[in-house]
Amino acid sequence: MSANTDTTSGFGIGGHIGWPIGGAIGGAVGAAAFGLLVWLLNPDVIEATIPAAYGLEAAGTIGWAIQLAHGAVLGLIFAFVVTRQAVLGLLRADVETDAIARTGPTGRLVAAGLVFGFAVWAVLPMLILPVWLSAVGAGETTQFPALATSGLVGHLLFGTILGTVFALLVDVDERASQNVLEE
Repeated sequence: MSANTDTTSGFGIGGHIGWPIGGAIGGAVGAAAFGLLVWLLNPDVIEATIPAAYGLEAAGTIGWAIQLAHGAVLGLIFAFVVTRQAVLGLLRADVETDAIARTGPTGRLVAAGLVFGFAVWAVLPMLILPVWLSAVGAGETTQFPALATSGLVGHLLFGTILGTVFALLVDVDERASQNVLEE
């Protein structure tokens, strides 16, 4: 009988938790940091604007719940993407550049999170959100268009924290696929 002490997947991903859990936790933590930044600068965004995007009444707890749920879903997407063999191969690749070679898979995951945060900012608030707001009839009453460019810093913070937490929770090193112990 064999027992797994690690949750190594067919993609060579290891750790004590699987990549979906690592992604969801990383996304929620990143979204909490982003939400805190937004809340400190303009609490109405969390308390009123985010719920209004779903046609809900202003309530801080609902806005926070939506913020964290968004982060968890985006974290799952990030985890799915970085654990596919093509991307994972890039994260593990030997490179000629000393600075990049020294970072290893952990540093590269943090950088991938930063890039992912930028991509989320470029796609969601800049392209999809205006269409969504006009569809639910909230386009004129919310602050999202003004926040799209200023939200870049928050999305970069989200992505960096997502990548960091994911790297801490999930082992993407090539040795991860060799960490399954048999009894």
